[in-house]
Amino acid sequence: MAVSHVQHRDSATGSIPSNTSLHMGSGMAANTNSKAGIVAKLLEALSAFAHVCKRRIPTVIAVALLLAVWEAWVRIGNVPSTMIAAPSEIAQATVETWSTLWPATQVTLLEGTVGFLFAVLFGILIGILLYCSCIANAALFPLLSAAQTMPLISIAPLFLIWFGFEISGKIVIVTVFGLFPIAVQTIRGLEAVPQFYSDVALTCGATKAWTLWHVKLRVAARQIYGGIRVSAAYIFATAATAEYLGARKGLGIWLQAAYNSFRTPLIFSAALVIIAITGVLMCLVNLSERVLLGPADADADPDADQ
Repeated sequence: MAVSHVQHRDSATGSIPSNTSLHMGSGMAANTNSKAGIVAKLLEALSAFAHVCKRRIPTVIAVALLLAVWEAWVRIGNVPSTMIAAPSEIAQATVETWSTLWPATQVTLLEGTVGFLFAVLFGILIGILLYCSCIANAALFPLLSAAQTMPLISIAPLFLIWFGFEISGKIVIVTVFGLFPIAVQTIRGLEAVPQFYSDVALTCGATKAWTLWHVKLRVAARQIYGGIRVSAAYIFATAATAEYLGARKGLGIWLQAAYNSFRTPLIFSAALVIIAITGVLMCLVNLSERVLLGPADADADPDADQ
């Protein structure tokens, strides 16, 4: 009777039962924790953005000063546009000729990208071969090094004879000139792997092939990526140079036409595009390294400072 009276009084007075209060309290706590987590993530993102801005601000200031001095020198010094173009003239020429500049860029972009992917594949495979076989290293590495000392202009006529003016010839040239730093860094990276990594894997029953592909290459991956970055830095410049020496279309032909007509702003426009697509490729390489291997400090030895 007393219990029913209490319950009746609770319903009459509108008081909230204790179990409902607990549920609402836990819900409010979860909501508060969720908001706190979102705020923490936002603060972390803002901190990372501020760190990136702090690192890049000097670069932005230096580029802005360079462009300002360049523009002032051309305008005040009355430098002929056929000698050197002002940044404003280069920007204007790029916009005005974009309808023909972009198709030429697409050709060079295709040649450089495909050639770069082949260079990465064959560079790593050749590096592994030369690391695993002393005979192959002694026989092929000097030839590979000699091939890199040859200027592009000296072997481009051979590729024109073999492949004609087609895109395939430019892809082969880009591959040949792009794989050397990747192969070298693959060899050096594998040679730098401490022996105890292999010893532990072999002691646990792993085969030599498994140890090579799953242990040594993983440890050497950072150094291999160093070679990939070196190769990516001049991939599109190599493709454009090969086009300049003989092709039907591409940025090399664009440069040749601009040079023959003494249109200096267009030469700078093509150079600007090559720099831009090279920068994009470098960013993609860095992104792939971070996705596959994690941050650079993730491989640091925690006992190194002790």
